Amino acid sequence: MKISIITASYNNKKTLQQTISSVLAQDYNNIEYIIVDGGSLDGTVQMVQSYGKYIHQFISEPDNGIYDALNKGVKMATGDVVGFMHSDDFFASNTIISEIVKTFQKNNVDAVYGDLHYVSEKDPNKIVRNWVSSSFSEDKLKRGWMPPHPTLYIKNDCYKKFGLYNTKLRIAADYELILRYFGKNRITSAYLPKTIVKMRMGGASNNGLKAIKKKMKEDYWALKENNIGGFYTLAIKNLSKLTQFLK
Repeated sequence: MKISIITASYNNKKTLQQTISSVLAQDYNNIEYIIVDGGSLDGTVQMVQSYGKYIHQFISEPDNGIYDALNKGVKMATGDVVGFMHSDDFFASNTIISEIVKTFQKNNVDAVYGDLHYVSEKDPNKIVRNWVSSSFSEDKLKRGWMPPHPTLYIKNDCYKKFGLYNTKLRIAADYELILRYFGKNRITSAYLPKTIVKMRMGGASNNGLKAIKKKMKEDYWALKENNIGGFYTLAIKNLSKLTQFLK
């Protein structure tokens, strides 16, 4: 099973190097690593090029935001399964991809996902939030459940069948895709109960009150577009995040 891992970046050289090292340290040897850069001017391009053949596909050009970059990466991907490793993030261990592959093979599913640690931007060893997921059910989806997007690995065929990220959404296109795939099109999935990715705080969806309001508005649109839930779904979805700070 070939796994395509896509990293989107833009002027993020400082943390991107750890991200790349994390991918290259995986003990699974059938990985295609793709980096889609938005035309960085901070030395990112030269740094990525220094890895040579270890980066299998690389482009650097202006894009229309993170989801446009992810869509570019999916179109480039030749793997059986596609996952994302954002340029602020890194794997929790060097066996993660091997364990994801074993979970796909054992369960014969369309998608595999796990748990996520949000870590301090200044100290990546400090866990700020612990997002423990669970097995999927339609009822959970209506109550605001979603798998942590950075941990989600989906078969490439699903992107071909059910479409890419909706770039009209600036913050919540990952949530909309999950609703479309898990709810509307009922893809099969398996939960791997372990921390897959460590994600630095400070992303677009949790960066200030204005961004949070915009995300809630986009989340609600995504729910109505896919005919799943409503205001109560959104309320439970946001309230459930509070427990992540306590675990």
